[in-house]
Amino acid sequence: MVEIFKGLSDENRLRIINLLLQRSLCVCDIEKILEISQSNASRHLNKLKNCGIIAQEKKAQWVFHRIDENFLKENPLLVQYLKEELKKSEKMQRDLEKLKGHTVTCIS
Repeated sequence: MVEIFKGLSDENRLRIINLLLQRSLCVCDIEKILEISQSNASRHLNKLKNCGIIAQEKKAQWVFHRIDENFLKENPLLVQYLKEELKKSEKMQRDLEKLKGHTVTCIS
């Protein structure tokens, strides 16, 4: 549980979770939507993966990130809380608007 809360303790990681609650994305899509560097996005994604919040799936040369199914099953109250709180943030809502208008960079 401590690792999960450490994983959630960064605004950029919460922004990534907000996007991944919508659909799976590759790092290049995340960096463009959030306007952060590839290395910064990768560092945050690795932290989220190491604490069990996200999972990765390799397709060709791309790695797609998604919320881990086990995390969703084991933490339904936390996931519901995150969804409700993320909706309240203007920044998170702007990120979702960018996601809606975003053309996928990686080919799935």
